[in-house]
Amino acid sequence: MGMKFRPARLGVVFLGDRLWGALIQQNRADTFVIEAENPATALRAELDARGRAPRTVAIGLARAAVTVKPIDLPPIGGEVRDMVKFELERHLPFPADDAPFDFAPLPPEADSGAAAARRVLVTAADRRVVDAAVKLAEDAKLRPVSLTVATHDLPALVRTDPKQRVAWIHRSGDRADLLLLRGSAIVLSRSVPADDAQLAPEVRRSFTVARWKSCDAVWASGDGAASATAALQALGAPVTPPPYTPRARQRLAALGEGPRGALELALAVASGRGIRPLDLLPASMKPRRLTRHQWITVGMAAATLVLSLAALLVPGIREQYRLGRLSAEIRRLDPEVRAVERVLGDLERKRQLLATAATLERAAIRPLPVLRELTEVLPGDAWLTMLAFDAKGVELTGQAAQASALIPLLENSARLERVEFASPVTRGREREQFRIRAAWETLAPAAAAPPAPTPGGRRQ
Repeated sequence: MGMKFRPARLGVVFLGDRLWGALIQQNRADTFVIEAENPATALRAELDARGRAPRTVAIGLARAAVTVKPIDLPPIGGEVRDMVKFELERHLPFPADDAPFDFAPLPPEADSGAAAARRVLVTAADRRVVDAAVKLAEDAKLRPVSLTVATHDLPALVRTDPKQRVAWIHRSGDRADLLLLRGSAIVLSRSVPADDAQLAPEVRRSFTVARWKSCDAVWASGDGAASATAALQALGAPVTPPPYTPRARQRLAALGEGPRGALELALAVASGRGIRPLDLLPASMKPRRLTRHQWITVGMAAATLVLSLAALLVPGIREQYRLGRLSAEIRRLDPEVRAVERVLGDLERKRQLLATAATLERAAIRPLPVLRELTEVLPGDAWLTMLAFDAKGVELTGQAAQASALIPLLENSARLERVEFASPVTRGREREQFRIRAAWETLAPAAAAPPAPTPGGRRQ
């Protein structure tokens, strides 16, 4: 009964003017193709005709409809997503202001030893493409749970080796998608011509972008996989079909013979689970899922709870009598102990309050005078993104037309000394990005305190 009522998983792939769909329920997989003027209505009718009622849909886009590029981020600190959004504009062929995007850090092996820069793989799409896909799902009375590049879901069908570099060529119709994998991590994807003569050169060009010299294996799948296998032998790595999992093989067997590249993509999109990499679905629509680290934390908490319960049940029968006597003695002394604990608790709270007040009085940092002075000292073309205080000094992060001109201005402050750059100055668009560290002047605390008024006179 549980198998009967388990909801089906639906994956839909947009390829040209057609929709390629896959329905998965347990080990059963059904596929279909929709070509209609109103695809949302046709999709709903297809699902109703099959007697399936999925509530959600995973959407896959054609690789040619999105931009996927590795980007080197500067070594300066900051929120990675903000840095990616800042760098995105010069990498997209469409307006980047409101473009949906997602990114994933590239494995260290994919970087050719560049220690100063971080590399991420960015996927972005035109807002109109994403809105059209989401609207189609909603018109079909389905809730989107993911919006990915269909090729990026192919690893859900295979077993991967974490140390293996793989070039995966998947052909569907007159186009081929190239996927470079490090284990299950996506390093790069491209849309390349499906011509056999161009496959090997295109893969080699992709190695340069991914900073690879070669790969450990080449996988060929989709339409005409046999002819692609012969063409890819020139890469010098073993060319084989992908190592599909047993469940994936069973589902792929239901596709039958003939053109099946697009249907394999739909099956991969439907097979994906959990948090998918490079998901373009708007954040407000993404389902809430626990990350891998959160699952580890939950598991550790559950293990701790189990161990704690086991520790309580370990004492044997021989200890029961002694524990009963101890429990009776504890119950007799419990009112007195509780009274003592209340007194000790009150004393401890008061002691902590006094210690906190004394600490604040001795080591308080008064930020308002410092902020006022910085506002007066810094020129109008400089602006700060972060200002941090501690007992030793202050750290300023921001941008200015000429960062080196800020050092003498801050040295002249009566509150600061030993002003220096905490990291090298980098040049952005029309501005220099800086991080400056300065120590407090020896007399700064005395200067920060307001002078006592003199009898009979005004405060100076």
